[in-house]
Amino acid sequence: MTYSIDISYFKELAGKNPEDICRIALCDYDIKIKAYILTVWGEDYGIYPDECKIAPLRNRKSDLNTLFGLFIIYYLLKSKDIKVSGEWISEKDIPGGTTFFRGPHKIPTQLIERQYEEDLTGFKDICEQLSGSRIDMADAAYSFQITPRVPAAVLFWEGDDEFQPESKILFDKTITEHLTPDIIFCLAVEICQRISGIKE
Repeated sequence: MTYSIDISYFKELAGKNPEDICRIALCDYDIKIKAYILTVWGEDYGIYPDECKIAPLRNRKSDLNTLFGLFIIYYLLKSKDIKVSGEWISEKDIPGGTTFFRGPHKIPTQLIERQYEEDLTGFKDICEQLSGSRIDMADAAYSFQITPRVPAAVLFWEGDDEFQPESKILFDKTITEHLTPDIIFCLAVEICQRISGIKE
């Protein structure tokens, strides 16, 4: 399955009022470089509507995963001015999620399970390196502030002689107000790749 960032997203963003976007998405706009500045997972990204470009500001040579880029621009365009609920849900709790998140859209938590099969300490270490906050779930679990209005959590159960390792991604209940299932999938892929140490 091939994804790309459709130029229409950038054109739509270019036609928006920056004040409205910044107020709702909780980001900034740099009028000199004509770019939105959005903090995503602790790193500032520049979104340039006129140039149809998204780039990390600290390491401009770093490649941006296309799925992650789709998530970033969609968040700017579609997020709503609502507070985080504090209630975690899985992809199966998302309307239509039980049918959508399977087959080619199955969230690739197996990347995490394979990487940390019997290495709970390794899982904890990477989550803390990625600025995760410990939450009391599973054998170990961490929450991450992906964007100002979109937190996510990663849960992990260590494998042993009787049970296979298991990992789950949880989202705040309000994610369905901001993102469609296909964009939630884009975000989930990035989460699984970062936690497992895989970048594609």
